[in-house]
Amino acid sequence: MALNREAKAVIIDAVSAQVAKAQAIVVAEYRGLDVARITELRRKAREAGVYLRVLKNTLVRRAVSGTPFEKLNDHMVGPLIYGISSDPVAAAKVMNDFAKTNEALVIKCGALPNSLVDANGIKALASLPSREELLAKLLGTMQAPMTTLVQTLNAVPSKFVRTVAALRDQREQASA
Repeated sequence: MALNREAKAVIIDAVSAQVAKAQAIVVAEYRGLDVARITELRRKAREAGVYLRVLKNTLVRRAVSGTPFEKLNDHMVGPLIYGISSDPVAAAKVMNDFAKTNEALVIKCGALPNSLVDANGIKALASLPSREELLAKLLGTMQAPMTTLVQTLNAVPSKFVRTVAALRDQREQASA
């Protein structure tokens, strides 16, 4: 179904809004995937916060022109599905995990701001821990010295209380 000029402008604006806040774009060829598989991919993408759409390449070219993702223009050929994410790892992880179980989805390339990434780079990016995992590790690393300090400071009064309790028990046994 052909889109009129107004509908194309709406799509370009929507994609441009996503690209403006994006940290990564992953491009994959979906030829051979049936509707049920694409619906499953969309569900996983939605859960991960990834904007996933099958779009006309000419509309995406217009949406990314003048942005840090403009280097993708030469690679927009064929039936493509675009994963756009504000988390640099999320889009790569969703698309790569889905491609492992569905050979019909072929990751072509991707882009981080001002750099083009090939398919192997997307796979490497997908193997990185997510933002939440990295923040949890950082928080654990920052809490470790504090926890050790509190345990050390708590050891002195605890030892004193145990010593006094032992002396009390010893005196009660001696008087009995």
